[in-house]
Amino acid sequence: MSSEAKPINIKIMDKEYLISCPENERDQLYNAAEMVNSKMTQIKNAGSVIGSERIAVMAALNIAHELLDYRDKNEVYTSRLDDTIRRLQGKIHNALGKGEQLEI
Repeated sequence: MSSEAKPINIKIMDKEYLISCPENERDQLYNAAEMVNSKMTQIKNAGSVIGSERIAVMAALNIAHELLDYRDKNEVYTSRLDDTIRRLQGKIHNALGKGEQLEI
């Protein structure tokens, strides 16, 4: 698969954009464009924001908020998982050291 960047067309809010993208990242770019288009269309249809630039900023803020929320939740989950793994490793170490049966 080639990583050479080639131009592709994407469409956001009825405007076409020519964007250079490596072939192995095209699907991600199409998915990102679809997400941006969806967010911008939702904001436009709600009628609370007027103007393409303002709609784009609001969409960017919404997407950034979702990303940060996801990242925060993932960090909490990862931390809990790390704690559980450490606790289980301690139990395994103790059980192997004492020759006892492992209780989980």
